[in-house]
Amino acid sequence: MIDRFLLGAMKILAISGSARRNSTNTSMLRAVRAVAPDEIEIAIFDGVGGLPVFSPDLEGEFLPVAVRDFIEAIAQSDGVIIASPEYVRSIPGGLKNAIDWLVSGDEIVHKPIALLHASHRGDDMLAGLRTILATITDRFAGDIFLRLPLMKLEPADVLRTVETAENRSRVQAYLQAFSAYCMAGSETA
Repeated sequence: MIDRFLLGAMKILAISGSARRNSTNTSMLRAVRAVAPDEIEIAIFDGVGGLPVFSPDLEGEFLPVAVRDFIEAIAQSDGVIIASPEYVRSIPGGLKNAIDWLVSGDEIVHKPIALLHASHRGDDMLAGLRTILATITDRFAGDIFLRLPLMKLEPADVLRTVETAENRSRVQAYLQAFSAYCMAGSETA
């Protein structure tokens, strides 16, 4: 599912790399949206599990509607934030599949991307994801990164944790830094 953008100054698409219904990463993205500064609008894509398996045979006129909607949401955004769990020390298959759908198009090539992480673990997955993102876009913001201690929390607890004064401040600073990065690139494009 993809939330649609309304009117707003900075449009960020936040992608959850988890296909789990009560995903900590999806809950974190919703909590981040709840505390985002007014000038930053966040739409959430939590549908990696609903995308068909990538096949070049399905590109072009045969592109599945779910994939077309996903690509359109990326095209309409000013930047992308990805939050993902680590599965077997690697990127979840659903997230890798979503990225595979993007590589033959232009929508991701110059798109600013940053990472957000919900665990004290996952460094192997993050290293692999950083390599992939630095390959598919020339605007991967590797230095703009936020890690929040949310692992194994229920969705309501994730929101309460993100809403604390300290974490709210950290999230807002992260979003403002990424927003500035997105704007800096659009001024030179």
